[in-house]
Amino acid sequence: MREKVLGLKRCMEERIVGKGDVIDKVIATLIAGGHVLLEDVPGVGKTTLAKALSDALSISFARIQCTPDTTPSDITGFSMYDSNKNEFKVMEGPIVNSIVLADELNRTSPKTQAALLEVMEEHKVTIDGKDIPVPQPFMVIGTQNPSEQAGTYPLPESQLDRFMIKISVGYPKTSASVNMAKSFLEGTLHAKTEPVLSGKDILDMRAEAEKIGIHDDLLSYAVKIVEATRSNPEVAVGASSRALLSMLRYAQALAYVDERDYCIPEDIANAAAMTLPHRIILTTQAKMGRVEKEFLVKQILEKVSVS
Repeated sequence: MREKVLGLKRCMEERIVGKGDVIDKVIATLIAGGHVLLEDVPGVGKTTLAKALSDALSISFARIQCTPDTTPSDITGFSMYDSNKNEFKVMEGPIVNSIVLADELNRTSPKTQAALLEVMEEHKVTIDGKDIPVPQPFMVIGTQNPSEQAGTYPLPESQLDRFMIKISVGYPKTSASVNMAKSFLEGTLHAKTEPVLSGKDILDMRAEAEKIGIHDDLLSYAVKIVEATRSNPEVAVGASSRALLSMLRYAQALAYVDERDYCIPEDIANAAAMTLPHRIILTTQAKMGRVEKEFLVKQILEKVSVS
């Protein structure tokens, strides 16, 4: 499977220039069975990254362009009366796909944002009392603009907790920008790529990653990290139990990508740095002091020991 992972990364790098580290994190989340939230300013490639992943996989894909007037049924689907058959027919929404891009998620209303809560956790959507499972593998990639931009609705904590990781794409380096400009002028920047992996490949990877061993000492280490977020004086609400499970699953994925059948302390620490910051809520004083959540988690990791 290692060669397949590298093939997926190479395929995505043809479309996303100079962002190998971001691609690695998205691939690890895919293997871990989680969802990704991309937050950054417009025009840095958030949507392109999601589409590059979907094009590299031979599975179904749907894009939801979130706007202020997007309704929950625009995402989940609805029941429509069929006069010919004299019955209601369920019309599935775009969420019933394997890879779903919720573009500019924080530009739609909280009511519509909440339409994703059930399906992201339970991998099914309920329409008029009927449960409709989503195809597997399943992954939601949400993009959002920074909250200080006009016309945004901050995602509620329960929504953020559904995303395994939250990352920024960032601006490319100078050399990457030059290569991107050349590809754009040559007309190859947005060229369609051929799929390199199937849905079964992803499910096989997930099954193998779930078998990665985590020693009891590392389990205790992970629990101590989570509990440290709950007792920190600058944190009003610490990481949840879901955050702990996400951390462990992501650590397994990191070990899997590194071709190990066991986790090491660095896997747990790196997973904590990716899965915890967006899940904790700072106190008012910490917010006023402009404390960064990522820096807070980094401090916790420096204080908590494995043994």
